[in-house]
Amino acid sequence: MTRAPAILAVLAALACAACASTAPPPAGSNESLAREVEATERAFAKSMADRDRARFEGFLADEAIFYSGETPLRGKRAVAEAWARFFDGPAAPFSWEPDHVAVLDSGTLALSTGPVRNPRGAVVARFNSIWRRESPGAWRIVFDRGSPVCPTP
Repeated sequence: MTRAPAILAVLAALACAACASTAPPPAGSNESLAREVEATERAFAKSMADRDRARFEGFLADEAIFYSGETPLRGKRAVAEAWARFFDGPAAPFSWEPDHVAVLDSGTLALSTGPVRNPRGAVVARFNSIWRRESPGAWRIVFDRGSPVCPTP
């Protein structure tokens, strides 16, 4: 019986330590996560430039939704099948790069956005992607939607 309080104290300390290790980062401390997302977005774009369809598919979340046309593409398989045509030929039909990344204070979701360029380098659209952190250092895209570029006034 004399050991019970000591065992309870150890268990309580372990529980507190577990809670502390899973707590979200404090507000404003996610700059390193934003850099991770930016690097992930750049690697995603490089998969297109390198014509590496398998690598491209590896960035897609299983439940990804890509807006393309009237009906959104739902699920990794549907997105991969629809985007397969963009991997035909020796050169990518377009490229993209992030110019802004924001990560929730919880560190679980991120937005990346930036220009989409045609093969000549002209900006033809803007992408908006939502990434989900599935494990430390592993971000998967869950939503993607492009938008046309507004004409200059």
